[in-house]
Amino acid sequence: MENTFQKICRLEDVRHHFRDKQSILFGGFGGIGTPPGLINMILESGIKELTLIGNDTGFPDIGIGKLVTHRRAKKVIVSHIGSNPNAGLLMNNGELEVEFCPQGTLVERIRAGGMGLGGILTDIGMEADIVRDGKQTVKLGKKNYLVESALTADIAIVYAEMADPYGNLLFDKSARNTNPIVAAAGQITIAEVRQIVPLGTLDPENIIVPGAFVDYIIPSKGVDWKWVWEQGIETE
Repeated sequence: MENTFQKICRLEDVRHHFRDKQSILFGGFGGIGTPPGLINMILESGIKELTLIGNDTGFPDIGIGKLVTHRRAKKVIVSHIGSNPNAGLLMNNGELEVEFCPQGTLVERIRAGGMGLGGILTDIGMEADIVRDGKQTVKLGKKNYLVESALTADIAIVYAEMADPYGNLLFDKSARNTNPIVAAAGQITIAEVRQIVPLGTLDPENIIVPGAFVDYIIPSKGVDWKWVWEQGIETE
């Protein structure tokens, strides 16, 4: 983009960033906070063999669950899959690799990735074979810890309530969930937003994700483009 600080674009402008066999970090918790337009675009693009990283596998036809249901993922790294029976069926049939990670540990692995760390140490899961299997352990003082690697991805997709043209983001209550940490951990971060406001509108004290972490802003379905242009918000 010619203007480094101009990030607003349409779905078709970011479609080329998505390809087979890449890793995608996604915000959301169940059906709340996952970007619907971006999920539909990925589904329609036909890309496959994805590694999806996020809290859960959504529901069969809601959120990230759409990609799982349509067999677009080869692997998921999640805290649970219980709300999406299709994920369980695919896992049991050997069609989907599932790496389970305790929810708090998963969040910290993503946070570590976004902050440039190599991993974290935790004693969560030391007694659980499904968590401990094959992982390095270290001893600090009198305690043993698992070494959990940091998580990053080729692309991070997030869903926000509001953004300005720099990509500063605000979220709507619980839809904030894992979106802020996910936004920091992608090589490219794309935010789908419900409202776009002019620069200077957002109170700096209330900004949750600084625009430095956001590469592209996609207006969600229903955004009034005429209003955007009338406000003098440049889109190209």
